[in-house]
Amino acid sequence: MAVRVSLLAAALLVAVSCFHATASDPSLLQDFCVVDKMSKGTLSLTDGYFAHKVRVNGFPCKDANDAMVEDFFFSGLHMAGNTTNKQGSAVTPVNVAQIAALNTMGISLARIDYAPFGQNPPHTHPRGTEILTVLEGSLYVGFVTSNPDNKLFTKVLNKGDVFVFPQGLIHFQFNYGTKNAVALAALSSQNPGVITVANSVFGSKPSIPDDILAKAFQVDKMTVDRIQAQF
Repeated sequence: MAVRVSLLAAALLVAVSCFHATASDPSLLQDFCVVDKMSKGTLSLTDGYFAHKVRVNGFPCKDANDAMVEDFFFSGLHMAGNTTNKQGSAVTPVNVAQIAALNTMGISLARIDYAPFGQNPPHTHPRGTEILTVLEGSLYVGFVTSNPDNKLFTKVLNKGDVFVFPQGLIHFQFNYGTKNAVALAALSSQNPGVITVANSVFGSKPSIPDDILAKAFQVDKMTVDRIQAQF
């Protein structure tokens, strides 16, 4: 009986370990894995190469001997983003789309520019935790915990201050000052993704039926229609 219990405990430990291993970007099994942009598919044991692109947690690697220094390089974070938009902010990402060698590395960056009274609206990163450093100006930042508490954590950040937004939680940044602000965000994924709450809820294609949104937000359908028209 004791042996059976030990085996069961071991099996549960393996299962939990496997769950955690698959809950984030893959770990490196080599020095690097530069994205092979020419890859069409993955090797089949019977039919050669499949016609469709690979869909895995990461991208196919090109031969390490074909890697070039440019695969590890990006230039542009010294340039301010264009903040002349409704939100008054601009995000310049540096993820696997910009640096091919970030593939499987589990990290990425972004520069965020804020006009006076501009904001990075409430959003989430489904695949990454974010750590934000203010380079210029001041920001009012915050995040909300998950249901049922929905507790709001907020802080005013000044130049040199650092703040962490936990993975998957809704968060925001707002420049309440009269001067431009700049921040640098690091994320724990090569491709953390972003879900902007308002865009997703009111700007989906096709639209979420207005009667559903009206009931969810406890407003009338005309209000929902007016908000949807903005997206």
